Amino acid sequence: MFTLLHSFLRNNKAATAIEYGLIAALIAVAAIAAMKGLGTNLKNTFNNVASNMKTT
Repeated sequence: MFTLLHSFLRNNKAATAIEYGLIAALIAVAAIAAMKGLGTNLKNTFNNVASNMKTT
């Protein structure tokens, strides 16, 4: 039992997996923030196009 516990505590694969998960989550948050800003700009562009089409 002690040997199993000792080998479990020395295993670094779980820590590496957690680190990769945190990096992926950080990238996802950054991507969502970038897409939200891009979506707002795109919405404004389409609204400008629509209003210009109404006036002509």
